[in-house]
Amino acid sequence: MSSSVWPITFIIFIIDMKSSNIQHTKHLVSPFDRCLKNGHRNGILWFTGLSGSGKTTLALELERILFQKGWYTFVLDGDNIRHGLCADLGFSAADRAENIRRIGEVAKLFADSGCLVITAFISPYRKDREQIRILSGDLFHEVYIATPMEICEQRDPKGLYAKARRGEIESFTGISAPYEPPRTPDLLVETSELSIEASLQQLLEYVGKKFTFTQ
Repeated sequence: MSSSVWPITFIIFIIDMKSSNIQHTKHLVSPFDRCLKNGHRNGILWFTGLSGSGKTTLALELERILFQKGWYTFVLDGDNIRHGLCADLGFSAADRAENIRRIGEVAKLFADSGCLVITAFISPYRKDREQIRILSGDLFHEVYIATPMEICEQRDPKGLYAKARRGEIESFTGISAPYEPPRTPDLLVETSELSIEASLQQLLEYVGKKFTFTQ
């Protein structure tokens, strides 16, 4: 046997050794102390909905309002994530799943730091969103920005639906790829019936109820 070829059993042994050496870091700052310092609870507001439903608009406005109130908060948005962390991924079902998995891990780290993370991603598959809920536990709050596709297509702020209709975009959610809406979201925001201001008020009331910190 060539000296450059390792036995499979030896390779598996090395992989097992590496995985067994990876442990969660035990921080010296407790979650309670982070809440006490920040003045609010941590968590993940996971906005899901079709392109054009208003996810990013509402996420950024909510971030701005909470920041002005002194909250530690940050928005993770689909476009920005795909410029960097997920720049190597496409839009196949497998790549979409990996995209959401990575985002979920990052959102969990932000939340563990004491942040109220607001994510704005189509995240079209229920099983992928459920995996983030399993990963994050009580930190995860699924917010369905519910807008019928015909209204999203009328808005079409980025011209994406028009391109998808012309066949210029493959696997576009709602046109040539599926969207699976939440069955029981933690919060339902119907932007086809509510103004931006009314939608924000609904979100702020939810945040106040779920994330206000009292000792």
